[in-house]
Amino acid sequence: MLHLQTRTEHFTSPLYLESGRILEPFDIIFETYGTLNEVKDNVVVVTHALTGSHHAAGYYEDDKKPGWWDGFIGPGKAIDTDRFFVICSNVIGSCFGSTGPMSRMFPYDEPYRYKFPVVSIKDMVKAQRLLFDRLGLHKVHAIVGGSMGAMQALQFAVSYPNFASKIIAMAGTHATQPWAIAFNKIAQEAILRDPGFKQGYYDPDEVRKEGLHGMAIGRMAGHISFLSHESMARKFGREYRRDDGLFELFGKFQVETYLEYNGFNFTKWFDPLSYLYITKAINIFDLARGFDSLEEAIGQIKAELHLIGFEKDLLFLPSEMIKIHEIARKFGLTCNYLEVPSDYGHDAFLVELEKFDTYVKDALG
Repeated sequence: MLHLQTRTEHFTSPLYLESGRILEPFDIIFETYGTLNEVKDNVVVVTHALTGSHHAAGYYEDDKKPGWWDGFIGPGKAIDTDRFFVICSNVIGSCFGSTGPMSRMFPYDEPYRYKFPVVSIKDMVKAQRLLFDRLGLHKVHAIVGGSMGAMQALQFAVSYPNFASKIIAMAGTHATQPWAIAFNKIAQEAILRDPGFKQGYYDPDEVRKEGLHGMAIGRMAGHISFLSHESMARKFGREYRRDDGLFELFGKFQVETYLEYNGFNFTKWFDPLSYLYITKAINIFDLARGFDSLEEAIGQIKAELHLIGFEKDLLFLPSEMIKIHEIARKFGLTCNYLEVPSDYGHDAFLVELEKFDTYVKDALG
């Protein structure tokens, strides 16, 4: 059984951030699946990517689509809810129920907006650790995540070496590289320069209703980075929109229509300030920060590592995961690396589950 449950925990104690600032109070919304056993040793933490949320699997009552990793989490699936108690929380800074830039800034009856502090991946992980402590989960069987979720999984391994027995990180990196930062820059500038953004003082209801054109353009650029030359050619070819003439100036290829549709719809369900804050957290991610070297950081790890790279991932190259693997092996850590043959691109970890679900099953034991 999936046993989907959603809860929110409220924290009144301060969260001391990596920047030196404090977030107080704060909320974390999370979702659980499966059943916690008596000795609490069957816990699997799932960490989400940039636009993900705590809703990783199953359906809500009015859902048209299931949670973002529904093909991966559930009875008999790679993360088997007949065996494991799975928990996925929404990161701080997001817009799906955990405290973020549009949350109420206590004690005032107005949102933080730009007064919200910059949060890092390390801060997101620290907040989750506080949540798990409150839930009485002081050690977990595994942490599994892709993309920004992989960053969180690896940060857990370094910051809290005794917390997880296994870390399964896919399509991630040890530090965000210039290629990914550049795509995020396009999205950030497009949002900031949109008059509808109103320098951060937009009406969120209006944005949800009308969309935000600058954010849509930024999302189009981001979406290109999630795919690959091969996957786009296979999906769209050079098909032209049926109703458009080839020599009409604003006639469109199918790929153009797809980017417009997805980019504009995205602005109706994801908050622009959250997008700015979370892409900032991704950009500044560096597993080695606070240490003299990446080697010293990885040397803190005690968990069993299982790393997955994707052959045509242009956003976080397989070589970035291989570097972690090579350093971990130097320290004598149990570390396995799988490179998935795929021409889909970065989003393969969300789409081509059949290529690595057995690996994850075996890694979970």
